[in-house]
Amino acid sequence: MGNLGEMNMRKKQLGISLGGLMAGAAVLIVLATIGMKMAPSYIEFFAIKKAINAIAEEARAGGTAAQIRKSFDNRAIIDDINTIKGADLEVTKEGGSVVVSASYRKEIPLVANIGVYIDFRAASKD
Repeated sequence: MGNLGEMNMRKKQLGISLGGLMAGAAVLIVLATIGMKMAPSYIEFFAIKKAINAIAEEARAGGTAAQIRKSFDNRAIIDDINTIKGADLEVTKEGGSVVVSASYRKEIPLVANIGVYIDFRAASKD
C-alpha cells in the first residue's frame, strides 16, 4: 500500500523543473534586452511623427519648404531628435495641403556582429 500511495502522490505533483525555469528565464532575459535596446528608437520615431504632424498643421496657414525644415530643426533640438534633420524631410503638396514626410533606417546593434535594421516612415497624411 505504501508504494501505491507514492505513485498517486507523484501523479498529482505538477510543476516546472529547475531546468525549465532556467530556460524560461533565459528566454525572458533575451527578449527584455532586445526590447530595451529597441525602445529608444521607437520613442524617437514617435517624437518625429509628432513633430511632423505639428509642422504640417502650422504649414496649412502658409509657409515655404525652407520654413518647414527650419521649424523641424527647432523642434528636433527641443525633442532631442538626432536621427534626421530638417533637410531630410520631403515636403510636397497634395490637393492644396502640405504633406511633410520622412523615411529613414535605424541600425540597432545587439551582440557582436548581430543587429537589427528598422525602416521607419512618418508622414503628416497617413
